[in-house]
Amino acid sequence: MLKPVHRKASLFLIALAVFYLILAYRLESFTAGPIGADTMPKILGWLLILLSVILFFFKDQETEEEKQSRRIAKNDLIKMAGVLLLTFCYIFLLERVGFIVTSFLFIWLCSWFLGYQKHVKNIVTAVLFPVVLYSLFTFMLGIALPSGILPF
Repeated sequence: MLKPVHRKASLFLIALAVFYLILAYRLESFTAGPIGADTMPKILGWLLILLSVILFFFKDQETEEEKQSRRIAKNDLIKMAGVLLLTFCYIFLLERVGFIVTSFLFIWLCSWFLGYQKHVKNIVTAVLFPVVLYSLFTFMLGIALPSGILPF
């Protein structure tokens, strides 16, 4: 019954969705109306369960070609591990160093690590994207992002 990989993945995703929904139902809704901060996480959790159940019953046979396509090259595993490490560093440093500096470093290092060769475009993107997002959130939406080591 659980021999195909998609069924194992489906059960894992259902367990993950149940855990996610438990956390989503613990969120407080800060509004008196029907839509609050907890609405979207609950919808996403139930959607993940629905799609996982569909995946479980989707197909039974896996061809040899599909088994071969599932294999991941060692070089790609190293890249995924590196990006995962950079993501954890981003999460750890976000409040300490600030959104703009941390996002710049994350975008620039990820692009460099993944082999992007156009360094000038990479630096321009790594600078502009966090600055524009910070400005939009801070000045237009009134949402404070961590300023960190920068004085503003």
